[in-house]
Amino acid sequence: MKPILVFCLLFIAATVNAQQNYDASLISKDLLPYARAVVRNEQINVEVKDFDNTVCHVKEAITVLNKNGDRAARIALYHNKSITIRGVKGVIYNSFGTQISKFSESNFEDRGTTDGFSLFEDMRVKHYEPAITDYPYTIEYEYELRYEQSLNIPGWMPNSETGIAVEKSSFNFICKPDFNIRYKEMNMPSGVYISTNANTGLKTYAWQVNNLKAIKEEPFDPNPENYLSMVKIAPVKFQYEGIDGSFTNWNELGKWISDKLLKNRQEVSPATAEQIIQMTRGITDPKLKAKKIYEYMQGRTRYVSVQIGIGGYQPFTAGDVDRVNYGDCKALVNYTQALLKVVGIDSYYCTVEANLSRKISFLSDFASMNQGNHIILCLPFKNDTTWCDCTSQTIPFGYLGDFTDDRNVLACTPEGGKLMHTPKYTAENNLEKRKASFVISATGDMTGEMTTTFKGAEYDDRDWVIAQSQVERLKAMQNIYPINNMNIEKLEFSQDKSLDPSTTENIKLKAPEFASTDNGRITFLLNPVHHIAVPRQVHNRVTNVYINEGYTDEDEITYTLPTGYHLDSEILHRNLDLPFGKYSASMKVDGNQLVYKRKFRLNDGTYPKDTYQDLVDFYQSVADADAHEIILVKNN
Repeated sequence: MKPILVFCLLFIAATVNAQQNYDASLISKDLLPYARAVVRNEQINVEVKDFDNTVCHVKEAITVLNKNGDRAARIALYHNKSITIRGVKGVIYNSFGTQISKFSESNFEDRGTTDGFSLFEDMRVKHYEPAITDYPYTIEYEYELRYEQSLNIPGWMPNSETGIAVEKSSFNFICKPDFNIRYKEMNMPSGVYISTNANTGLKTYAWQVNNLKAIKEEPFDPNPENYLSMVKIAPVKFQYEGIDGSFTNWNELGKWISDKLLKNRQEVSPATAEQIIQMTRGITDPKLKAKKIYEYMQGRTRYVSVQIGIGGYQPFTAGDVDRVNYGDCKALVNYTQALLKVVGIDSYYCTVEANLSRKISFLSDFASMNQGNHIILCLPFKNDTTWCDCTSQTIPFGYLGDFTDDRNVLACTPEGGKLMHTPKYTAENNLEKRKASFVISATGDMTGEMTTTFKGAEYDDRDWVIAQSQVERLKAMQNIYPINNMNIEKLEFSQDKSLDPSTTENIKLKAPEFASTDNGRITFLLNPVHHIAVPRQVHNRVTNVYINEGYTDEDEITYTLPTGYHLDSEILHRNLDLPFGKYSASMKVDGNQLVYKRKFRLNDGTYPKDTYQDLVDFYQSVADADAHEIILVKNN
């Protein structure tokens, strides 16, 4: 018996060790290139038990290879009255796979998800991050989330970001036979396996990946949906916050939003309605009438995020906003629609994925509720569709900016939803145009004035500066302009909020010892207002080159040179013309006047990956030309 008992104990110990053998040296060398963390084993099971009961069970082990991979070990569990957390536990292992600590839900920090401008928010987050500095280490954990809804079904991203390799990851979606779903596989090495349990009748959709190599992080990379593996799931029939619904396409989803979330929420008080009528009396152009109403809304409301109610999906009523004078993006769009309706102007409530770094469009072939994060307004004037963001008290009517331009959005109407495309601000439209007049003295001091105009998506580039006090404005401008020893004597901003808006910046400045002087020589940088950053080198690039927003910079600087000096440096003349950009720089000396002109244009778009080196070379050539020095020598 004793030898058998010992054998059994050894067998059990060996089995446990085999199940939890997280020795980092066992990771295949094929998975290490570009990886900062490796998913050793991930098991995600999502089960819809009923229309108001979805359970997601996660078990995961991740080996963090270096400091850059620490964020892969962070655990953030969001919860509110409709999302509950259960069974949180975890273990930390050292590089040899030896357990060094344990943690549970009590070790998590529980805090609100306040974003700094939310007035009401019922979502909270439980957060845990291991305090480990010896690499590599492994974190293994599991938890369960229960959702009282079946509209937003968790999807799956085995390699959730660049720099993550995967040994093994599996995802199972389990439901009753009559619960139908649609799914979209993106960049998956293999497809779904569907099975039905003979005993329970439950249907399982199963996906699995093994030995998925890390994709390296690269500058100018496209939307991750173009190259990371993922599965998206959407229900056909669902329940959300007690509201039933169904959809298989964008038309049906937009219809549900209109009928269930927006209907009967656009009544304003008789007094406000009368004020709108009187205010627009005599204006015959419907677009100018809408502009007047939009500016009225801006003048009496403020944006405050509200993340409660029907999952943060349903806006306050127009009457509530009219009474309290604040609201979130949903509420302010709904309120503006109500005001426009008073004078018979139709408009659309539109869901959009707002993002500055990438233009993310709704998928044309896959409708789901969780593709948008912001609401904007569309006014479908005949041959002149106009778009508005209702959350700012300062932006002009009809202006979106690069936060929401050039992407597919969902317009929700009583007739149903439809995908529309927001207007694009082109590289020519997005203009920063500067004209300066500088005087250089024999001692190297500089004085002068500079006027810059911003148009298109550049219109709001200085909004963050304008919003500050004058003292803080001056500090901000010191960081914006790399002019040696710049002291700003006068700083003014003006904004034209017409249908073709622009921002104008006027600066009067002086810069003592701007130029260096040495034994009759004066040296200064020809272009003191622009320093361009050169993208880092990337060998064996794997993703295409993506430029999110194009723009144009135009500079003209006239220098008055000190009397008695002549030019002793090369005349700058540079022209570059490539598919993704153009650059020209020139200078001309006439008497004691030196005129410098510079034009830089970057074209948005997606370009083949093998053109990346050309892009780096383009930036380097621009940087070299921008660093051109002027040398003046005193006449004999």
